[in-house]
Amino acid sequence: MMGKKGEAELYLVHIIDTEGPLYESLQATFERLEDALGTRLEATRDNLLKIQSCSLDLGGKERAASEICAAHNLDYNDSWPKLDEMLAEIMSPQCRQRYPDSRGRGWVFNWFAMDHVGFDENPRRRDVGYHNIFDHYKDKIHETASELDELHYHFHPASTYRQGHIAATSYVNSPHLFETLARRIVDRGWFPSCFRAGFYTERPDSHWFLEQWIPFDFSNNAKDESPTEAQQQDISGGRFGDWRRAPNDWSHYHPDHDDYQIPGNCRRSIFRALNVGTRLRTIKQADVEAAFCRSARGMPTILAFGDHDWRDMRRDIECVYAMVKQVAKRYPDVSWLHSGARQAARKTLRVPKSPLDFEVRLESSGSCARLYVEAKGKVFGPQPFLAVRTLDRRYLNDNFDFQIPGKLWTYTFDRQSIVPGSFDRLGIAANSADGSTCVVVLDGRGEMVSKDQF
Repeated sequence: MMGKKGEAELYLVHIIDTEGPLYESLQATFERLEDALGTRLEATRDNLLKIQSCSLDLGGKERAASEICAAHNLDYNDSWPKLDEMLAEIMSPQCRQRYPDSRGRGWVFNWFAMDHVGFDENPRRRDVGYHNIFDHYKDKIHETASELDELHYHFHPASTYRQGHIAATSYVNSPHLFETLARRIVDRGWFPSCFRAGFYTERPDSHWFLEQWIPFDFSNNAKDESPTEAQQQDISGGRFGDWRRAPNDWSHYHPDHDDYQIPGNCRRSIFRALNVGTRLRTIKQADVEAAFCRSARGMPTILAFGDHDWRDMRRDIECVYAMVKQVAKRYPDVSWLHSGARQAARKTLRVPKSPLDFEVRLESSGSCARLYVEAKGKVFGPQPFLAVRTLDRRYLNDNFDFQIPGKLWTYTFDRQSIVPGSFDRLGIAANSADGSTCVVVLDGRGEMVSKDQF
């Protein structure tokens, strides 16, 4: 039974895996095709055209190959000028208003930014360096007055051989995970409340990491495997993006401690996000229909779809918008709204507003110093994130000692941890259950440098 008009709300969340420019040579395209399908071919333009038109005999893998090598998928934003040209158009008020929601509001983007660091090989010509991509998009949001856009966190684990073009799954073996966050806290006064996994891939180590600090996870990529996806050995059988046991009905859930794919009693909320403009788990009109139907039944729903900034997203926006408009005609009682990820999570979960603040002080005594952190409000997870910048410009993270669980933590600086006087910045950051964030930065003497609450 549908309620009165406006009672049922569906939140459209456009998630961008924000990675900056990406270059791929013709040879690399064929190497990627071989990795996916086990098909080795001479890297020529003629073969590429035949693959795209399904006119090359590949032993039954023609359709899968054409999807991997589709012209749209290979039309990369391979430089900042090319990428910025696209951003200038899609972030403009005029372009946003070409795609109004049911209340007439323009398109909203969610920029899940990552750092490219720690490579020995960078054949895709990624923009390497801490903060580079984050700062670029923070500036773009400011320049274009895109106050409804949200900036979030995206992460790819380090590959075994330190290759920038290779995907991996281990967060434990990725020291830049903690360093990226420590730098965001200390250098930018920022900490994430929403997360999107690289290549949609989580494992137990990433699952338990997220449980400590980040309340909203938009990585669920659950969808029945298509015949062409089953032929792709780099994704089949749970190799990457394994969400085969996760809810695929647009419901959100708290994961189980031992299996992130099934509902349980963990803290964070996981939301589903299908892909657009790529070769796997793409959103179709039937998926849009399912989201509208769920919302019409009175269940708060997020319809999230993932993209990459190194693709030409103009076509993807038009594609998704056309499906939404078509389905919306059959659900006049559903208000469908463009939204930020954090805002949509708050609305959907209906969590009470829970601002967060910290009282912090650093006390010295002899050869040691002790940091006290007291929460004003309830922290998501067992402890805040502690970041330390040393005088020789290393960025460190460590655990607190628990004085009053959930309320008061301390950290002792001494020769068994970090020597007093060896650091010039301390950062403390955490979220509350509704994604409200507090970041406090002190100097090496314990004097306040900044406090950011958002």
